[in-house]
Amino acid sequence: MNIVIIGSGNLATQLSLALKDAGMDIVQVYSRTEEHARQLADKLGCSFSDSIETIRRDADVYILSIKDDAISEVAATICTERPDSLFIHTAGSVPMSVFTPFTKCYGVLYPMQTFSKNRKVDFRPIPCFIEASDAQALAMIRSLAESIADNVIQVDSERRKKLHLAAVLACNLTNHCYRLAERVLEEEQLDFRLFLPLIEETARKVQYLSPREAQTGPMVRYDTGIMDMQLSLLPDERTRQIYRLMAESIHEDSKPKQ
Repeated sequence: MNIVIIGSGNLATQLSLALKDAGMDIVQVYSRTEEHARQLADKLGCSFSDSIETIRRDADVYILSIKDDAISEVAATICTERPDSLFIHTAGSVPMSVFTPFTKCYGVLYPMQTFSKNRKVDFRPIPCFIEASDAQALAMIRSLAESIADNVIQVDSERRKKLHLAAVLACNLTNHCYRLAERVLEEEQLDFRLFLPLIEETARKVQYLSPREAQTGPMVRYDTGIMDMQLSLLPDERTRQIYRLMAESIHEDSKPKQ
């Protein structure tokens, strides 16, 4: 299959590199920023474009890995001019029906992982959630997904939205808590890397215990003496609000079930 990649961000970069490593033929990269398109195209050994009018018209598959709110606009421009191609987006919270007004052959390939441009990841263990407009499109998307990942699961748009929400809670919010911890440490000129063993053990525990069972600390016990002291050490009211809300949520969730 000849594939055009629409986008050059974190996921577009890692997905296209994984597909290339799997033997797929990436023929072009499009990005609104010429330098970004060129950089990714150089890694893939293909052509690039920063003009939507010059996107190739002869590809079998177009993968839109762009900002969620740009998918409909880009689809409206490129899909109607390529009626025989398959169009795929990679977003967690955008319904498959975003393509419906513009083409008949479409679907979704959503890899549930955090991606950065310069950190290569192994797609094999990553769960990839797929959906398609019909059986033929589903077979093509499954073939693409299984070329890079071992855990390919068909889910509809509504369930995928919940998966994406849970991923934001588990990843993005957790990472922001790391950032809040880093800010506290910076005040004392302490290295955040001291916390890596703690972070790694926390992640390991939930492979064997449920998150509820793995929770520890003063918020479980609702130790107000420790919590009030820690609140006094926090540098701003917004962070204190986050602490209070998390403390209440953890304590409530830790109570014995009735």
